[in-house]
Amino acid sequence: MKRRSYAKINLHLSVLGKRGDGYHEIHTLMQRISLSDEIIFLPASKGIVLDCPGFPELENEENLVLKAARMITSAASWSGGLKIRLKKEIPIAAGLGGGSSNAATTLLAINEMMGSPFTRPELLAMGRKLGADVPFFIYGRNAWASGIGDELEDAGDLPSFYVLLVNPGFQLSTRFVYEHLNLRLTKNSRRYNIRRLSDVGDIVDILHNDLEGVAIGLHPVIGTIKERLRSYGAEGTLMSGSGPTVFGIFPNEEKVNWVAEELKGQTNWNIMVAHTI
Repeated sequence: MKRRSYAKINLHLSVLGKRGDGYHEIHTLMQRISLSDEIIFLPASKGIVLDCPGFPELENEENLVLKAARMITSAASWSGGLKIRLKKEIPIAAGLGGGSSNAATTLLAINEMMGSPFTRPELLAMGRKLGADVPFFIYGRNAWASGIGDELEDAGDLPSFYVLLVNPGFQLSTRFVYEHLNLRLTKNSRRYNIRRLSDVGDIVDILHNDLEGVAIGLHPVIGTIKERLRSYGAEGTLMSGSGPTVFGIFPNEEKVNWVAEELKGQTNWNIMVAHTI
């Protein structure tokens, strides 16, 4: 069984406060994009083994793919074995939800392999135990998310557009970014009604990320990337999630591909072209 595991970008992210459990209350609009990893699930005689070509550091028990696989097979008392091959394209710790997407894809695929013993609500409950963004990827549609990101409301059909993703080549810890956030500066964060988002201009109008200023303070190159994308005609730019990946919105495929080639020739950043799905 072969599955694509798609990335996401945050079109809006407001941090509303800190909860008693240590997590932060957020309000965010998450959009799936075409950038994806590939995960192959093969039956094995026993045990669960993860192979991640090119990324041996991911082949450990902390990987959300293994955690998800062990969780769902244990819950089903399934005695079969699995060999899982994860082919990474989504940068790691980049604000694009790669690990969470991998976990969700694993839950959905293994559930199907076992004959679908678990309902979608049951899978969502498992996802919440694995990470705040995992339920979004199980949900499978663009959504407004609140709580710690696990309370989902359908965002409906959003306008389509191309994005140029620029990753500066380093990882950024979500926890580290949140620890440096000054909540007093986020009190005026706004909530948006999804019914207003009928064209790309509406999307550009709501681009906002309370974590972006923190990340730029820690790594000014993130601000440099935003400026460079704007200089090449991006309609809007924003850091996704807790970063460090920045995306620029472009009007068409020809333009986004041209800018991608220009930046590849000038920088050592990781440049990726994607579109919304």
